[in-house]
Amino acid sequence: MGTLNKEATENHISHQQKYLNELIARYTKRTKTSKQMTQAYRSVMADNRVSAGFSFPLKEMFYPIVGKRSLGSRIWDIDDNEYIDLTMGLGVNLFGHNPLFIKKALEEQLELGIQLGPQSEFAGEVAELICELTKMERVTFSNTGTEAVMTAIRLARTATGRNKIALFSGSYHGHFDSTLVEAQIVDGNPITVPIAPGIPPNIVEDILVLDYGKPESLDVIKAHQHELAAVLVVPVQTTRPNLQPKIFLQQLRQLTKETGIVLIFDEMVTGFRIHPGGAQAWFDVEADIATYGKIVGGGMPIGIIAGKAAYMDGIDGGMWNYGDESYPQAKTTVFAGTFCKHPLAIAAARAVLKHLKTQGPVLHEELNQRTSQFVQALNTYFAEQELPIRMANFGSLFGPAYSEDSTPSENSSASDSMALLLYHLFDRGVYLLSRGGGFLSTAHTDDDINYIIQAVKDSVEELQIGGFLPVPADKLAKA
Repeated sequence: MGTLNKEATENHISHQQKYLNELIARYTKRTKTSKQMTQAYRSVMADNRVSAGFSFPLKEMFYPIVGKRSLGSRIWDIDDNEYIDLTMGLGVNLFGHNPLFIKKALEEQLELGIQLGPQSEFAGEVAELICELTKMERVTFSNTGTEAVMTAIRLARTATGRNKIALFSGSYHGHFDSTLVEAQIVDGNPITVPIAPGIPPNIVEDILVLDYGKPESLDVIKAHQHELAAVLVVPVQTTRPNLQPKIFLQQLRQLTKETGIVLIFDEMVTGFRIHPGGAQAWFDVEADIATYGKIVGGGMPIGIIAGKAAYMDGIDGGMWNYGDESYPQAKTTVFAGTFCKHPLAIAAARAVLKHLKTQGPVLHEELNQRTSQFVQALNTYFAEQELPIRMANFGSLFGPAYSEDSTPSENSSASDSMALLLYHLFDRGVYLLSRGGGFLSTAHTDDDINYIIQAVKDSVEELQIGGFLPVPADKLAKA
């Protein structure tokens, strides 16, 4: 190894800082009203999105873009900057922003009113459509994904009489205490701990956190089979879209069936995205309970718990009929919510499900194929530029690919590169998730995709000039 040239290093750092200062000035001028509004309301509005992942070098650009309007594949911010949107409502807008068939359904319901006391007119029809597409037997409705997962766990505990739950590292199941845990190694031994202050330490007593996709996790489940009420799994995690362990999931299904453990699929993101029947249909795994949200709500807040009658009967006591001696006989648990089956959410869900049913599998097949081609084009370019960035996709979900033995935080060089790349893309009118991934929708056109790919190339070239990304060896040789 050669000796370090201090002067050269200092010049390099000075060049980087000059470049970063120019980017900050350009970006903050373009999005000045978003920055002003963030600062103006910071004292009164507590918002974790404006502080998560805080970085001192990027502090002056550290604020959310304030949205003003949206249509199709586009959003416009408060400064009237136009973006091709890849966040798509954090996975909600499979059909793009404000699609006509959902807008029409909401307008029709608004004309009729928002009746929260009586039963929603279309709730039964929506439940029937969900059962038809997912092959589940019964359905109930909540307001959010967090509530849906919480209820699914409660139903599993009610049915089994057990308390312990197993889940997998890297998964996110909402923000209630029972799933806000992680595995740590202390004195060489694995333990489960809360992930943040305010979560009671005793909550971990009934939670096992296992490695996703690893055969040894199945051994742990088997060892605790008499304690476990359920295994909770996100089939494909948004932070690791390259991890798609079909065989592991099928083995998990077989094990939980043999041991009487409830298998819960958390399909908030994968549900109705990868296939009309979700990840269950894609991986050929029949879960006992599944939770859904996002896409099915058509932009309205909704959570759905669907499953086999043996478990869902814990909501209402089970099936019974008028005119005979039948009555609700199943043991029930507590479930409630003022806004469950909100008429607007039900109207939007009905429109979404009818659209999916009409379009059939072709909608997903074509969108999945286009996303795979998009990711392949990006990866080809990253490889040509010898960059430490690779993308992966699961259907129309895409994001940075990490090894199965690591997490995004452990891939610091790729994460740092991605952070600056994101700001360059924002500046060029491409809006992505903060981790560098996103979603394609049926509203994205070929021109949109081509623009995004070119924006990535232009941004990479700028970062190479600025000294933040390496230049390929063949380019250096020509220089």
